[in-house]
Amino acid sequence: MNHSGELHNDNYSYGEKIKELRIKMGLTQNEVAADLEVTPGYISNVENGRTSMSLRVLIYYAKLTHLSLDSLIGNIEPEYKETSLDREIMNEISDMSIDEKQKLLQTIRIWK
Repeated sequence: MNHSGELHNDNYSYGEKIKELRIKMGLTQNEVAADLEVTPGYISNVENGRTSMSLRVLIYYAKLTHLSLDSLIGNIEPEYKETSLDREIMNEISDMSIDEKQKLLQTIRIWK
């Protein structure tokens, strides 16, 4: 992401991943455009990699898929996956009691 909040397309097709999410959710480009108050052409351009994806689009898809923004980006950007997974694990652990954390640590040590 750059300082203007846009995720740029490099060799990896972020737009294609967003398109797959939209289709998986059973939504048309027109429906997504209406929800985001943008034109269907904008959604088409994002999906085809002609327009950089805005943070607003990413937040929309995160809410739609009930994922954290970190998890969504981890699904779109393979290099970010490990970081988002670490954060997700830490969030789950932070809600655990001391006893649960000790049991989890023992389980992790068994797996290793």
